Amino acid sequence: MSAPEFAPAGVIAPGKVFRDQEGKVAQLHGVGIQQFGDTFYAWGEDKTNGDRFTGVACYSSTDLATWTFLGHALAADENIEDLGPDRIIERPKVLQAPDSRYVMFLHVESGDYSYARLGWAVADRPEGPYTYLRSERPLGNISRDIGVFQDEDGTGYVLSEDREHGLHIYRLSADHLAVEEIVSTTLAPPSDHPLGSHGLESPAVVKHEGLYYLFGSELTGWDTNDNQYATATSLAGPWSEWNGFAPAGSCTFDSQTSVVVPVRGTETTSFVYVGDRWIREDLFHSAPVWLPLTLKDGVAELQWHEQWTVDTVTGVVS
Repeated sequence: MSAPEFAPAGVIAPGKVFRDQEGKVAQLHGVGIQQFGDTFYAWGEDKTNGDRFTGVACYSSTDLATWTFLGHALAADENIEDLGPDRIIERPKVLQAPDSRYVMFLHVESGDYSYARLGWAVADRPEGPYTYLRSERPLGNISRDIGVFQDEDGTGYVLSEDREHGLHIYRLSADHLAVEEIVSTTLAPPSDHPLGSHGLESPAVVKHEGLYYLFGSELTGWDTNDNQYATATSLAGPWSEWNGFAPAGSCTFDSQTSVVVPVRGTETTSFVYVGDRWIREDLFHSAPVWLPLTLKDGVAELQWHEQWTVDTVTGVVS
């Protein structure tokens, strides 16, 4: 297996691995990213032990290119069944609740992927440490890949992949600690891949100019695919037809959606597509594929750049 390529300091280089302040591989896998004040926080799957749970690694950055490791926001704990060494914890995502606490959402799994539950943890600081609360199947539905979204009025939502029924968007309680209702359920177009289905995984939502953009990956196992997006004026739908947002046949530049990050600057608002290029045999070195994402008049478009930066003060991409 070839050695990983590292991104040059201070730039984003899709397909090349970020290093933290100590020169170590940044574990920004299946990542969730939020901005609080002038700082971006990222919570990623630490793949030191392969697919088995090591911890949720937390990093901070002011430019989305230079990352400082802050420790494990949530660590493995053999005394808590859901956090034990035989568990798989994926897609850590965080929202700040109206009471100012930080709520972490997790895909909690067993080794055979039959557990399929949504987990909760809480903390007083973005970096934690987080206290694990519980896991459940929301409203009785299986829950695998997840995403989160907080609307302008503070209402929180969890997006959850339920391959038996589709991709659910759940509205959370005011404190973000419970699921209250299904707002909508969407289905992707059927894939011609042998493993394809009407489901969507690795979901993400952003809102721009009054329009919601919903992104996701078709169910094709470890193989990448042309990820899709749909739009709506309400999270309840109706949603538009699904379309690709990267060049057809590129398999989203050989990546899978993790999250879309808004950068709201003084001059413009930019969006960053954050994706994963999974290496099944070496998850620790799986490379990020992060690229500028253009959203305009209901159309999402992703273009390749070997290296790029975003000024997080002005919002301008270079």
